[in-house]
Amino acid sequence: MKLLRTPDERFEDLPGFGFEPHYVEVDSGDGGSLRMHHLDEGDPAAPVVLLLHGEPSWSYLYRTMIPVLVEAGLRPVAIDLVGFGRSTSPLPAPTTRTDGISTGRVPWSNGSACATSRSSARTGAA
Repeated sequence: MKLLRTPDERFEDLPGFGFEPHYVEVDSGDGGSLRMHHLDEGDPAAPVVLLLHGEPSWSYLYRTMIPVLVEAGLRPVAIDLVGFGRSTSPLPAPTTRTDGISTGRVPWSNGSACATSRSSARTGAA
């Protein structure tokens, strides 16, 4: 599988987006791996608010909500789905659709959720 990764420099100096990037590797389904980006802000022990974008957006969508959620004592986690934002894009992009869902992305999203949970377990967060 061919992969495309947007250079990190392209994300520098975005207005209101000074968050620390985090990455997990998920199985690509062909023996390789894909890098999925997520933001993880606030107290690691705080209740998690999972922020998922739709097409064609990415975690930048939540740049103004994240500080409000942190201030409210919550832990916002915003995932960039595979092919969006800072996450790796497989080429060609998955196009198989069932009921409006790009089925090719579902396993990668599940892998990210599991990896994020494991990361939380290591930090002592729920």
